[in-house]
Amino acid sequence: MIEQKTFNVGDIVRMKKNHPCGSSNWEITRTGMDFGLRCCGCGHHVMMPRTKFVKAMREILPKEEK
Repeated sequence: MIEQKTFNVGDIVRMKKNHPCGSSNWEITRTGMDFGLRCCGCGHHVMMPRTKFVKAMREILPKEEK
């Protein structure tokens, strides 16, 4: 059975490939059939289909407690 991961708006994820600015961390800004992602390095915003996002994502980073 395939494990289905849950993603929430505001989660920080690490992707397999780096963005040209050098950062591999992205913040989820939208979920659904398409995902909205904002680069944590330069602030660039992209939209990506769910299937491509799940393949390109490496891990969900833990939230930092303040």
